[in-house]
Amino acid sequence: MTATTVLTARALLLDMDGTLVNSDAVVERVWRRWAERHGLDGDEVMKVVHGRQGYASMAMLLPNRPMEQNLADNARMLAEETADMDGVVAVPGAPEFLAALHGLPHALVTSADVALSTARMAAAGLPLPDIRVTAESVGASKPDPEGFLKGAAELGTAPADCIVFEDSGAGISAGRAAGMRVIGVGPRAGFHRPDITVRDLTRIRVEDAGNGVINLHVTNTTGPR
Repeated sequence: MTATTVLTARALLLDMDGTLVNSDAVVERVWRRWAERHGLDGDEVMKVVHGRQGYASMAMLLPNRPMEQNLADNARMLAEETADMDGVVAVPGAPEFLAALHGLPHALVTSADVALSTARMAAAGLPLPDIRVTAESVGASKPDPEGFLKGAAELGTAPADCIVFEDSGAGISAGRAAGMRVIGVGPRAGFHRPDITVRDLTRIRVEDAGNGVINLHVTNTTGPR
C-alpha cells in the first residue's frame, strides 16, 4: 500500500552525505583506518561518525584527548577523504530532486568543508546549491542546530517554514533543535524518528505552488510522528 503525504515549506535545507550523495564506502574506509590506528572497534566508531564533523566524533570516541589533537587529526582526515572519491555516487533521485529545486529557496548544510563538499558533489554529478553552509561556516557541529539556523537566515526564512532533509541521527537532532520539520532519507534515518522517512529521493516530488510556497509530495513513507 502506497501512502502519500504533502508537506508545505518556504525553504529546504539539505544535508549532503547520505542524503544527496552516497559516500558510505569512503567514510567506512577512512574511519575504520582511524579506528585501527587508535585501537578502537570499527563497528562502534561507525555508530558515532555519521553526520558529525570529524573533530566532534573524535571528542566522543577519545574523550580524554586534547581538542587541539582532534582538530589536527580532523584536518588530515578531511584531506584523506577529499582525495578518495572511489564509490561516491548520487543517492537515487538526487539529480532530479535538485533540478526541481532550481529557482526555489534551498541550501546545502553539511558537516563537510568546502573542498570535500565540492569534490563529492562533483563526483556524484550533482550541482552545488548557490547557498552552502559548510564546516567553515559554523562554530559547532551537528547535532547543534547552528548550521540549519544559518541556512534559514541566509535564505531569509523562519525556521518553522523550513524542511530539513537528513540521514543521520546527529543531523535529525540538529534539525529538530532548530525548530524545523525533518524528512529522513535512507536506512539510517528511520532509527532516529524524523517526521517522515523515505527510502531515497525518488519518493519526493517538488511542486512550486507559487507565492513562495513549496509543496513536497512524499510517497511510500513511514510517519509522520
